[in-house]
Amino acid sequence: MRPLPTLIALAAAAAFGGFAATGLNALLEQPAQAAPAPAHAPALVPAIGSLPAAVNGQPLPSLAPMLQKVMPAVVSVNTKQVVRVRNPFANDPFFRRMFPNIPQERINESLGSGVIIDAVNGYVLTNHHVIENADDVSVTLADGRTLKAEFRGSDADTDVALIQIRADNLTAVPLADSGALNVGDFVVAIGNPFGLSQTVTSGIVSAVGRSGIRGLGLQNFIQTDASINPGNSGGALVNLQGQLVGINTASLNPQGSMAGNIGLGLAIPSNLARDVVNQLLKNNGVVIRGTLGLESQTLTADLAKGLGISETRGALITRIYAGSGAAAAGLKAGDVVVAANGQRIDSAEALHNYEGLQPVGNAIALELRRDGKPLTLRAALKAQPGAVAGASLDPRLTGASFADLPEALRSAGLSGVLVKDVARGSRAAQNQLQPDDVVLGATTGEFTDLAGFQASFARKPPQLVLQIMRGNARGNLLVQ
Repeated sequence: MRPLPTLIALAAAAAFGGFAATGLNALLEQPAQAAPAPAHAPALVPAIGSLPAAVNGQPLPSLAPMLQKVMPAVVSVNTKQVVRVRNPFANDPFFRRMFPNIPQERINESLGSGVIIDAVNGYVLTNHHVIENADDVSVTLADGRTLKAEFRGSDADTDVALIQIRADNLTAVPLADSGALNVGDFVVAIGNPFGLSQTVTSGIVSAVGRSGIRGLGLQNFIQTDASINPGNSGGALVNLQGQLVGINTASLNPQGSMAGNIGLGLAIPSNLARDVVNQLLKNNGVVIRGTLGLESQTLTADLAKGLGISETRGALITRIYAGSGAAAAGLKAGDVVVAANGQRIDSAEALHNYEGLQPVGNAIALELRRDGKPLTLRAALKAQPGAVAGASLDPRLTGASFADLPEALRSAGLSGVLVKDVARGSRAAQNQLQPDDVVLGATTGEFTDLAGFQASFARKPPQLVLQIMRGNARGNLLVQ
């Protein structure tokens, strides 16, 4: 097995989840002292450096009235996770007799943000990475009440999670149409950076539809220069009407998220969050995605020249799966997708990202180049299974189940399928397959995702060898 560089650093600078709140007291031990007012300050004269209340009889604009309505809907999300302590002496009888109180587990606590989107049902929207693996989640309201939260569902690929609290007198923020946002629109971010509750920062929309960021899953981000720091995750991004346009999720910083904000914040659009929430409530806490049923690669200059295409961009279709939406639409290997529903497609990754964000059954107008000529076809997305049983692929894989890779790994440049589970004592277990193994290749043929992995078993090979990535190492596994 040869070492593989770790993938952890790919997402560490951006997706920073809840913020561990230890050490805050030290920061707050020396509060600034207010200076006393002059004994005989002239009346109606503003202090040096302050703004007057009005200019030419017109009051200065302020965000305060809007924020007074919105801020009660922004909450602090507190999570606890019980982590078993790995101690090499814990199983030694002599050591345990000498130290009977040796800890066997510890509790990790973190803080994030959330926003109430339904006051009647108590639905709170936050990030998946804020509540991921939490054993206990509680919500602290702006009025100081702390409530236990119930998990309603989450989607790791879009980083959206839904929790529920039971309480009266809640305030919710209405969801805006994030599709109406334009670059330059003013926005306000509200959350709990560094554990400091109810903090407001403002800025503008720097970009919309931002994607192509390594390690962040399916992407259609709003980019803003409003300050977003650790602990802001899951907080609200609102417009000047006090409507929710996004859920703050990450801050890009080459020196790491703890280095502070440099004006490159990302938020999940409210339209995407709304679609995910609807699916979570409809499908018992999970999201069912659709697929066109094709494989593609990014068009290169050499390929474009051979296909008679002047522009070097797009996703070149290399394979169409039988019975897929792409097959029914008449797509062919050799077609180049350059746009989907009017959105520019520059690469295979861009097509996969767009496909993953569309609801099942949605028809996509694909703008193609076929034999160098423009063509538009409409293809419907068909539901793809969340997992596939190994026994349905090959008897040698009985007891294992396979799933698509998390989008965070895929956007980091990895392709293949994930071993989701392996039953104890099964044939797959005897063949040394383990949960969380990544299958990068196989003697069945080429594949990049679960659909391709399934299709590759149309002809079962006499000898089945899987190329496996386990942790940070790769190797070949003979499956008998």
